[in-house]
Amino acid sequence: MVPSQADTPILTPSACEGTTTLFPVAYFDQGTAYLTQSGQLYNEANAMALGRVYCFGPTFRAEKSKTRRHLTEFWMVEPEVAWATLDDVIVLAEELVEEVVQRVLARRARELKTLERQMLPLEQVRAPFPRISYDEAVRILKEKGLAFEWGSDFGGPDETALSEHFDRPVAVHHYPAAVKAFYMKPDPSRPELSLSVDVLASEGYGEIIGGGERLDDYGLLLDRIRDHQLPQDAFEWYLDLRRYGSVPHAGFGMGIERVVTWLCGLEHVRETIPYPRMLYRLYP
Repeated sequence: MVPSQADTPILTPSACEGTTTLFPVAYFDQGTAYLTQSGQLYNEANAMALGRVYCFGPTFRAEKSKTRRHLTEFWMVEPEVAWATLDDVIVLAEELVEEVVQRVLARRARELKTLERQMLPLEQVRAPFPRISYDEAVRILKEKGLAFEWGSDFGGPDETALSEHFDRPVAVHHYPAAVKAFYMKPDPSRPELSLSVDVLASEGYGEIIGGGERLDDYGLLLDRIRDHQLPQDAFEWYLDLRRYGSVPHAGFGMGIERVVTWLCGLEHVRETIPYPRMLYRLYP
C-alpha cells in the first residue's frame, strides 16, 4: 500500500511531547491553543482510516536548550502505520535513512565535496543498522567512563558517545517508560520499559529519529494521561480512537534539520535553516 500524505494542524488544543515545551496562543473565545510539537496524534487518526500515512511540516518546542542540536522551530517528517510493531518501524526507519543518504550521495556529491564532507561514513550507511537495548547502551556508556545513571534520558554527550561507537547509525530501543511520552506503549514483559526507539546518526551527531508503538488500550492510555497531569478534556478526541476499538500501530518522527546537519557534516543545526529560531534568537 502506498502511504498517503496527510496534513495535520499547526494550532492544537493539547501537548504531544510535554506540557513545559509549548508555545501558547490565545484562540478567540476557545481559550488557549498551542503551536504544534508534532503531528503524531492526528496522524494516528489518519492511520486508522488510511493504513499508512505520513505528514511533513513545521513543529515548535519551547525547550530552554542552548545545545548545537536544538531549534525551537524545525521541520519533521512523521510516518504512522496501522498494524505495525516496534520492529516494523525500526525497519522502516532504517530503510528511510538509507534511502535519503544514498540518494544524496548519488545526486549531490558535488555539493558535499564543496562542503569538504568526508564521503566514507555516509557510504557505510546501509541497513540493517546495529540495534541495542537501552540496557546495553547504558553498559556501553559506563565502559566508556561516562557517569550515567539507569533510568535517565540520554543527553548530548551520551548520544555522541553511543553514536561514535558504531560505523553507521544505531537504533536504541526499549527506553524506560518514565522518560518517554504518555502515549508510548509499555513492554508487556517489562512494563517499566517502553516499546520505543531512537535512531542515532553516526559520527557523534546523535538522535535523528524517535518513535515506537503507541498505546492502543483505552484504560491504560487514560491512566497515563492522568499520571502526566494532562487535561483530559483536551484529549477526549484522542481517547475516542481507543474507546470504540483500535488496532496496534506505530510510527516515528525524523528531524529534517538534524539529518541535514549530519549529511553535510555541519557543526551546528542553525546552519541548516535560513532563519534559525533558538532560545535567544528571534530576529533574522
